[in-house]
Amino acid sequence: MSRLTIAASTPLCLLQDAGRFGVRHLGVTQGGAADWRSMAWANWLLGNGLNLPVIEITLGGFTVVAEEDCLLALAGADLGARIDGEALAPWRSFKLRKGQTLQFTQPLLGARAYLAAPGGFSAPQVLGSSATVVREELGGLDGRGLPLAKGATLSYQGETLLVREVLAQHRPDLRLDTPLDLVLGAQLGEFSGQSLFDVFNSSWTLDSRADRMGIRLLGTALQYQGRPMISEGIPLGAVQVPPDGQPIVLLNDRQTIGGYPRLGALTPLALARLAQCLPGTQVCLKPVVQEVAHREQVEYLQRFIDR
Repeated sequence: MSRLTIAASTPLCLLQDAGRFGVRHLGVTQGGAADWRSMAWANWLLGNGLNLPVIEITLGGFTVVAEEDCLLALAGADLGARIDGEALAPWRSFKLRKGQTLQFTQPLLGARAYLAAPGGFSAPQVLGSSATVVREELGGLDGRGLPLAKGATLSYQGETLLVREVLAQHRPDLRLDTPLDLVLGAQLGEFSGQSLFDVFNSSWTLDSRADRMGIRLLGTALQYQGRPMISEGIPLGAVQVPPDGQPIVLLNDRQTIGGYPRLGALTPLALARLAQCLPGTQVCLKPVVQEVAHREQVEYLQRFIDR
């Protein structure tokens, strides 16, 4: 078994995998990596299953020390990673020698980096997943939903000799310079005509009030004209509009039901891009139908098979 010791961490550094499924009827949310694309590429670099446990590092402030020689992989945001002071770019696997320190400092591009180990990091499964959901006290290194803390040990048992990188043409673009796709649905037709125009013809600013539950979008207030709603199930990426008219995109740690009207839901690819955006980023929304979103998702997943 190989080990890393955590020398520094923050409450935003968590053990994640693909998340929990089939348990929302119990009131248990999904959890899992906010940027599933980067998690999958980090695992792919080592020949792992794409959904094995990784470390999600948000905004930096994370440092580990190798207890043995090891081969790890890094994908996602550029958080100023350094090995004993030497810069380390993401989207590649790399060697970390015994006693060397891997440090993540601050965001240079994107918000979340993903660190993978051969065979995935070791952690107990709770309801079929090791994903950390702090609010529900589920997952993580000990199964109790705690963030990664200084002094803790990260262990893994897999082995690999793969030293490779994701080719530039296959790396996700972490700059948000194209609209986010929104699958139309739910209560879309219950908003005023002006609001429907504003949704897709205005820019929205990501509020600082954001976490793994959701991100508030600031812009022109939207007007809902329908009847009061009874709470209903909430899918990943749902865009709710509370009474103040400012949309909220619900993320991995969202509640399982809600009573605010919804415009629809962001596609998985759009959510992965949104997860890499910092507060203050300007975003636009683009309407798509479910068939188009499904086709694009299947085409993207094919990249992992073709590489």
